Amino acid sequence: MPKSPRFAPNAVRVVEFLTFPLVQLLDVTGPFQVFASANDFVLEAGGRPRYDLRVVAQSGAQVTASSGLKLSTLPLPRSGAAVDTLMVAGGQGVEAAAADPVIIDWVQARAKTARRIASVCTGAFLLAASGLLDGRRAVTHWSYCAELARRYPRVRVESDPIFVRDGSVWSSAGVTAGIDLALALVEEDLGPTIALAVARYLVMFMKRPGGQAQFSTALSLQAADDKFGALHEWINKHLDDDLPLPVLADQAGMSERSFSRHYAEATGFTPARAIERLRVDAARAAYSARRLLSDSGLPVKRICRRCGFGSEETMRRSFLRLLAVTPQEYRTRFSA
Repeated sequence: MPKSPRFAPNAVRVVEFLTFPLVQLLDVTGPFQVFASANDFVLEAGGRPRYDLRVVAQSGAQVTASSGLKLSTLPLPRSGAAVDTLMVAGGQGVEAAAADPVIIDWVQARAKTARRIASVCTGAFLLAASGLLDGRRAVTHWSYCAELARRYPRVRVESDPIFVRDGSVWSSAGVTAGIDLALALVEEDLGPTIALAVARYLVMFMKRPGGQAQFSTALSLQAADDKFGALHEWINKHLDDDLPLPVLADQAGMSERSFSRHYAEATGFTPARAIERLRVDAARAAYSARRLLSDSGLPVKRICRRCGFGSEETMRRSFLRLLAVTPQEYRTRFSA
């Protein structure tokens, strides 16, 4: 951020939430509640509210979210009106919003006035369409990361972080990650004490452990399914077996050298690293560690053997490397 901010530290900060028809409700209300709760705690401490929260839309009337709930909105402010933070929501209606030249022009103009800009979930597509993510790191919902990267090659898409900050532009992962992002913004503005109080009140992690890979499938391997999809299906049925390179190459109908080269080119991983991911990931593996941890009461040692990790320590290192949590932490968080 600039050393001499355009906004006094104790000034009331205007936060605008850009919405549109079929917006994702939690993309708006989640971050909104974080800022509103921060105001409450500042009031309790004898101060005055620090955020002026405004939900805006092109229509300036009611906007119906994808859930069917109606939101009262204000008209889009003129471009020169004071604003501290512009929050851009996502949802089913983001495609239409990103194709609307009035909204795009307004976002581009508003970005020149705002101290910082942030997107929640697929709101990143609207920022990308406005050119605000060009040359920047960004994230969106895990299931849309590949599409964002395909459509906007100038955006440096990262698929795992809960949120990303690149200069004055922030972006968050799927839906509730907007709450994590808003907590980080409050911490930047008002300090960790207020942010922690808000997180505790909302029963949230102050800083959520791990990334959204905890919730996603092995997206990085899906791009290679045209060439190695059958191999991946076979691997998922034999995860409890020893799977050395010669076995994999034979299954793929290639020499070991040719298989290693072509597989790395198609997936970005060595065969060993890919198998590690498939063993950890629950998306298609019938005996995956993640599914067994969350859906069964089997001891970790038995799950380790069943998934072919060899030892509990190997499984633990794999979880930490890929998900940033231990198997036991994953079980605690996702157990039914």
